[in-house]
Amino acid sequence: MLTIHAADEVRVGWDMEPLEEGAVAVDGNRVAAVGPLSEVAERFPGARVRRWPGVLGPGLVHEGPLPDAPTPRERVHAVLKGGAVAVLEAYVTSPDLRSAAERNEVAVLASTRTPALVEGERADLAVFDGGTCVATVCAGRLVHRRA
Repeated sequence: MLTIHAADEVRVGWDMEPLEEGAVAVDGNRVAAVGPLSEVAERFPGARVRRWPGVLGPGLVHEGPLPDAPTPRERVHAVLKGGAVAVLEAYVTSPDLRSAAERNEVAVLASTRTPALVEGERADLAVFDGGTCVATVCAGRLVHRRA
């Protein structure tokens, strides 16, 4: 299902200028479009629209050890709750932790990268409001939403 994620501000990259009243269209696990909400909604008229408070941008890379938790699944979920959709393989050394990351479609990277929202690429998004992650979309799936 095609979903448009809209926010007060959208950043293609976290170090780039914000796009006011922006949106990201997600089709499956890919970014279908990034731009002003009015243009994206016109391009995809039947899409479901999710409005988020704050700033929407690319999902983050968690660059250190995964948080402690009782199970590998919970360790991966703690990363997702912080807006990260990728981890470094140096910190995912156990088979159980790697399996939990793969099941949740968290990317396991050899080295860090600068996240960006790019049409045709994997749909990894994070939404922050007042410094708190309110939503994480990993490979097109909403995997964290703060109540």
